Amino acid sequence: MKSSKVASRYAKSLLEIAIEQNNIDSVLGDMNFLLEINGESRDLELLIQSPIVKADKKIEIFERIFEQFEGISLAFIRLITKNGREGLLPEIAEAFSALVKEYKGIVPVSLVSAAPLDAKTKDMITAKVQALVNGQLEIEEKIDPSLIGGFIVRMGDTQIDASVASQFNNLKQRLTR
Repeated sequence: MKSSKVASRYAKSLLEIAIEQNNIDSVLGDMNFLLEINGESRDLELLIQSPIVKADKKIEIFERIFEQFEGISLAFIRLITKNGREGLLPEIAEAFSALVKEYKGIVPVSLVSAAPLDAKTKDMITAKVQALVNGQLEIEEKIDPSLIGGFIVRMGDTQIDASVASQFNNLKQRLTR
């Protein structure tokens, strides 16, 4: 928990600088690229977490890997590495992405269904969810056959469970009391 607080503080600082320099989208692209590369390259992940490799050497390697990054992003990575917090870089990048969405009024929504939803059903669910929030929805659809039927909508701390599996579980609990 402590590391996520630290990561979100660093992410907030990076967002403030990006807003100040009117460079949010470029920095967001850099942070998304960092996350993508970190997920694909076990070597980079090991380098970031390694206590053996000195900060100066890590900075040199990061500058080569991320040479196309904006100046803000590179300076930020240098600062994080000099402070010995480079292990938090992926977490900071995720927190930065979430903060940018919040700043732009984008609400991430997860829509999980047992089977692919037709356009009419999806539009109906989207309209009902949109009525609950103030902002633009960013819907991520997932398929989970274990739901048997229906759907689950997750939005932040809120979950709407209209799945058949959930209804079966509720019925089972009522019958076994």
